[in-house]
Amino acid sequence: MSLLLCLTLNSLLSFHATAQQAKVSPKLALSGIDYLGRKIDLRDYAGKTVLISFYSGGCTVCARDLKLMREFFRDNAAKNFVLIGINIDKTKADFEMYAKIVAASVPKNQQFPLIWRGSTETLEGFGNISSDPSHFVISANGQISLKREGTFKSEDWDNLWEVLHP
Repeated sequence: MSLLLCLTLNSLLSFHATAQQAKVSPKLALSGIDYLGRKIDLRDYAGKTVLISFYSGGCTVCARDLKLMREFFRDNAAKNFVLIGINIDKTKADFEMYAKIVAASVPKNQQFPLIWRGSTETLEGFGNISSDPSHFVISANGQISLKREGTFKSEDWDNLWEVLHP
């Protein structure tokens, strides 16, 4: 009788674990080479809150968001916060021009990895990027906690602040 009870409990626990795994968002993967030639891999930031911004160099909304993100990055880098920019310009030359401007005009403590989408080795779990900009906040447990198409909203900043400053 106790063997049957153990087998039943084991089956129930196994089913529960499988059901829990089904709720987990799709596997996120991002790896590539940034504009300075450094290897960037999302797995290296496990346990940190990561903001990934898909943008283009000529987008005025993107420029405004990226300015605010640079300042937020500068002020919160010590709080296990990482910012990665994925450039979605059509040509690598456009991206390289943008990266040179950033390198020359943005203070070093506000610079974060920038990758041209064509230089990514792996880019999975973000879906179709149809809006410029598009932002994703990945929680310390590796799950997408926010997807924002268009400008980052004030409540997004508030929520991100609260995560980093509990």
